[in-house]
Amino acid sequence: MVLTVIVFVLIFGVVVIAHELGHFLIAKLNGIKVLQFSVGMGPDIIKFTKGETKYVLKLLPIGGACMFEGEDGIYSTDTDSGNDKSAEKPEGAFSDANVWARIATVFAGPFFNIILAFLLSLIVVSFAQVRIPVILTLTEGYPAKEAGLKEGDIITKVNGESIYLSAEVTFMSAFGTGEPMEIQYKRGGEKYTTIVTPKFSEQDNRYYIGFEIGEPLECKGLDLIKYSACEVRYWVKATVKSLAMLVRGRLSVNDLSGPVGIAVSIDETIEETKPYGMPTVVLNMINFAVLLSVNLGVMNLLPLPALDGGRLLFMFVEGVRGKPVSPEKEGLVHFIGFVALMILMVFVLYNDIAKLFA
Repeated sequence: MVLTVIVFVLIFGVVVIAHELGHFLIAKLNGIKVLQFSVGMGPDIIKFTKGETKYVLKLLPIGGACMFEGEDGIYSTDTDSGNDKSAEKPEGAFSDANVWARIATVFAGPFFNIILAFLLSLIVVSFAQVRIPVILTLTEGYPAKEAGLKEGDIITKVNGESIYLSAEVTFMSAFGTGEPMEIQYKRGGEKYTTIVTPKFSEQDNRYYIGFEIGEPLECKGLDLIKYSACEVRYWVKATVKSLAMLVRGRLSVNDLSGPVGIAVSIDETIEETKPYGMPTVVLNMINFAVLLSVNLGVMNLLPLPALDGGRLLFMFVEGVRGKPVSPEKEGLVHFIGFVALMILMVFVLYNDIAKLFA
């Protein structure tokens, strides 16, 4: 359990720092003053000031913040001036920056999460082989064989979507609705297309195509860069598709996991991979960080109030109409969104704890 807590804190710390560092660096490049750079939530543990920025490490190892001068109407001079709005405001205010500079600053957080995911994927792929979509075996009585697929075939597209990793095919099969799938593949250098209709398994409550897929490939040089990018691409697609299934009702909020659920998954993964040695455990934890970083990046880009995506939406509106939305109206929307987000987090936390005792 101690190891799990340490790993949990490290993974969350790295992912959150990358996110806030994106905001921080691009803000600095655009002349925006950063008042506070904090990691975690709750009471302060460590804090110090360097230059114009206060750096804070908080007790709970989840979340973080980058507070800009003038953001949400908060200025560093408010305390000294008794919050007198007629007082001279300091330079470097977020609201005074060009709208595209603000867009870049807000977008940088999620983007840095994607960059972090790619850098971590380079480590995973260089030490652990990727699995490319080559058919290894076929199952009798299942649609893949009946559709004419053979061992050694390389799947290149599914329903027009390019495929680079076997996990992409597995994901589509596992979460499919049973609708026919157009599969393009290579055999002996030639390209072919066939239609496969997945077969439903009552026992597993899911659809199967009927093959084992995934030939290991050792990556070096340009292949290392290519397949590391493919890994990130896969996790981005999986996250987006999972969110789409949540919206359509194919997944429920009960399927969401918060910090407790993530900690449980980390613990289970550590226990499962321990027999294979510490290097395997470390690689799996790095891969877990890739998944978490991509999730944080994608989720923050959703056009919802209180998230980076919600703020970006208002800024894009400002960019198009040439003037900002009323700060009071925008602030109210973000406040309502923040309250809703807190309610969702409490619900997910309750769900995670309930699962522990189920």
